[in-house]
Amino acid sequence: MTYIVTDNCIACKYTDCVEVCPVDCFYEGENMLVIHPDECIDCGVCEPECPADAIRPDTEPDMEEWVEFNRKYSEMWPVIITKKDQLPEAEERDGEEGKLAKYFSEKAGEGG
Repeated sequence: MTYIVTDNCIACKYTDCVEVCPVDCFYEGENMLVIHPDECIDCGVCEPECPADAIRPDTEPDMEEWVEFNRKYSEMWPVIITKKDQLPEAEERDGEEGKLAKYFSEKAGEGG
């Protein structure tokens, strides 16, 4: 099992999760985070830290595509290990449907 980040993170990018991760397996894109599924040790401490409820175990239904999504971008984006401010529109975008199609950016974040 591994934990992965879903589209709930897009346009929010809360980083509360990165500070509690014991293995630094979060990677930062321009407007979301991902978890490297091969680095995640399945401890689960990140899941309750996410205000947007964007972190899910891969054992939930229909998570296969998100595992590969997280793998792909974690190999392209820089690691993030310190908490930053969420995106300015985070509160209004939290829970919005269709964020992958509307807002996702493949650009890397700043890391940190």
